[in-house]
Amino acid sequence: MTSSKSGTTPETPRTSTAPKAPKAVKELKTAKAVKELKTAKAAKELKAAKVPEAESHLALVRRARRINRELAEVYPYAHPELDFRNPFELLVATVLSAQTTDLRVNQTTPALFAAYPTPEDMAAAVPEEMEELIRPTGFFRAKTKSLLGLSAALRDDFGGEVPGRLEDLVKLPGVGRKTANVVLGNAFGVPGITVDTHFGRLVRRWKWTDEEDPVKVEAVIADIFPKSEWTMLSHRVIFHGRRICHSRKPACGACPIAPLCPSYGEGETDPEKAAKLLKYEMGGYPGQRLSPPADFPGKPAPALGSA
Repeated sequence: MTSSKSGTTPETPRTSTAPKAPKAVKELKTAKAVKELKTAKAAKELKAAKVPEAESHLALVRRARRINRELAEVYPYAHPELDFRNPFELLVATVLSAQTTDLRVNQTTPALFAAYPTPEDMAAAVPEEMEELIRPTGFFRAKTKSLLGLSAALRDDFGGEVPGRLEDLVKLPGVGRKTANVVLGNAFGVPGITVDTHFGRLVRRWKWTDEEDPVKVEAVIADIFPKSEWTMLSHRVIFHGRRICHSRKPACGACPIAPLCPSYGEGETDPEKAAKLLKYEMGGYPGQRLSPPADFPGKPAPALGSA
């Protein structure tokens, strides 16, 4: 009986001959074009169209700005996803948004602002009563402490008005640079970059920076884009992170900027499967705001406790 070791001829290992990404793939610009990549071969070719490791700073800036332009076409209605009617309401809502969704905050704040419409009213609140009102947002004891503190500071130090300067806002209890930039950009029209978890995740996926610290991320991105773009860039990136480029399973096959993304392939690349991962209006579902802007194409979110 012949031994399998001596009686067989070893197979010659196959070498990879995967083609480089064709020019047509590099020039894809729209979600419709991405959906046409239905074959495994095409998907591999798109995955191969990665950013060169030695990308120059100028090339990075051009690619980043092109992504911003593409996102502007996808989300022309991008906006803050917290309901607010004045700077005080936006400040409070942003503090409440830590470690929860904007939807849950929007469902909670109507009762909160009905009870405490001004900083003076909120500063005089009974802590236990406020805790019950904001309990759905989580960490309600710490958030109550912050809201009572910032309301008292607004009453005592700023005449009951929310200040329009970064250096003043960050002095308020529970207010950091992220919260301050949200308020400045959306209540006062002062450009700011909002580095939340979505923004940080996406700019690292796109290789705009490898920084983890939000302050350093903000500084890097501020150097790439003109100041006039900072606020809307933040909205577009955050919109994209919430709707398509998710943390655990990004919908790569339904992403309109896939040809520009060096991380393409981290998520689902099949267009039909990817389409099922889309969230909010992109997936045909309600958004996060109970009172969205007039040009929002999605459905308003339901109130707390509604069916």
